[in-house]
Amino acid sequence: MSAYTGTLNETQRMDTAAAVAVALTVVGWASAFPAIRAGLAAFQPLELGALRFAIAAVPAAIFLAVKRPALPRIDELWRFGFGGAIFVALYTAMLNFGELTVSAGAAGFIINVSPIFTAIMAMALLGERFSRLAWLGTVISFTGIGIIAVADGHGLHFNAGALLVLGSALCSAVNTIVQKPLFARHHPLTIAASNMVLGALCLSPFLPEAFRQAAIADNAGLGAVIYLGVVPSLIAYAAWATALSRLPAARASNFLYLVSPTSALIGFFWLGEVPSLLGILGGALALGGVIVVNLKR
Repeated sequence: MSAYTGTLNETQRMDTAAAVAVALTVVGWASAFPAIRAGLAAFQPLELGALRFAIAAVPAAIFLAVKRPALPRIDELWRFGFGGAIFVALYTAMLNFGELTVSAGAAGFIINVSPIFTAIMAMALLGERFSRLAWLGTVISFTGIGIIAVADGHGLHFNAGALLVLGSALCSAVNTIVQKPLFARHHPLTIAASNMVLGALCLSPFLPEAFRQAAIADNAGLGAVIYLGVVPSLIAYAAWATALSRLPAARASNFLYLVSPTSALIGFFWLGEVPSLLGILGGALALGGVIVVNLKR
């Protein structure tokens, strides 16, 4: 397979492919929070992550075997390894352990520090430009996520679980910066599939115990882990790689502010959870901030 080369036009404008990729990422990752909570009722955190990405790694490995993409250069190997070890394995472990003690609203608030981390690092390390208007939109979105967290009813308690969720946000932001240069030479699906396979290998020591827990898990727990492997992992990670290949890192990450209000919307239709007026206000602000960031695009 030939090396993937994106154009400047692809990486600056919000075309149809980028819009679809962003939408799939937001919906996929928004649905991951309730699915993780359901999965943790039947699996331990590391075992849940191991089985989740083992499921995602099988079709990812088949894709790599069939497509036979260009091999990474020596200086790119660490970037691929970083994606599997940090963006998949460590991110998942920290988030799963964090969700044992952190409410959904608080977790959504903390994880949304990631776009801020990404914007700062993209400006410093990738030479990207983030205007004052974009920073204003970021502040508006982050305020909205904070309101959603307060509306969750559990408050913001920065315990060990909260620090773990914050660590997972940092993993995501750093990986965005580390892997962004790969898109100049490699297809985004190649990068996403490699992340799945390498991440699954990192978590594989916990797979035997995951199978033992799966043998006694109820249907809800099994359904949750299968869903996590297919939608928030296989589909959403591939979509995120596509979005990142076509948009600047800071701008692509800003769309992740839509994850929390989308999660609330999914909870309304799936679980019948009616958001409070405060939660609706927070969601509107989160959406409004994303719109502000993209006003001049």
